[in-house]
Amino acid sequence: MGDTADDEEAPPARGAGVRNNRGVRDKDEVKKTARELCGIGQAAQELGVSVRALRYYQEVGLLTPSGRTSGGNRLYADSDLARVRRIRELQTLLGFNLDEIGTILAYEDRLAQVRVEFHAASDDGDRLRLLSEGETAYVKLRAEIDEKISRLAAFRDEIDERLERMNRFRDGAVARSS
Repeated sequence: MGDTADDEEAPPARGAGVRNNRGVRDKDEVKKTARELCGIGQAAQELGVSVRALRYYQEVGLLTPSGRTSGGNRLYADSDLARVRRIRELQTLLGFNLDEIGTILAYEDRLAQVRVEFHAASDDGDRLRLLSEGETAYVKLRAEIDEKISRLAAFRDEIDERLERMNRFRDGAVARSS
C-alpha cells in the first residue's frame, strides 16, 4: 500500500527513536513508549481487525496513531485502541457508516476537549460558554442518533408490511385450497 515500513510487526526496540504526532523525538517518552505503545500488527491482532483496516481508519481521518518509530512504523497507545473499539462498536452494533462515525467522533472529541477546558477555566463566563457549547454538541449528537433510529424504524416498518402482505397471500391460498 505504499507504506511498507508498517509491514514489520516487531515492536520498537527499547530506546528506539520514537517521534510524537508532531514528528519531534521525545527522549523522555522512549522508555515509556517501549512499554505502552504497540506496532500496527500487534494492535490489529489485539483488536481483531486487519492492518489494512487500521491504515484505512487513519486515511479517512478516524484514527491518528500516537507516534511513529524513527523508521516510520505506526505506534498505537491504549487510547488509540479504545478509539478503534469505539469505531467498531459504532459500525457493527449500531450500524453507522464511516462518515456518520466521523461525525460522532468529532462531537465526542470536542466534548472531551470542552470537559478539559471547563475544569481548567477559572472564569464563570468561560465555564458558562463551555457548558453551552457542550449542550449544543450533545443536542446535535442526539439528532444524529435520532436520524439513524428513524431510518431503522422505517426499514422495520417496511419489513412488517411485506410480512403482512405475505400472510394475506398465504391466508388467501389456504382459503382457496380448502
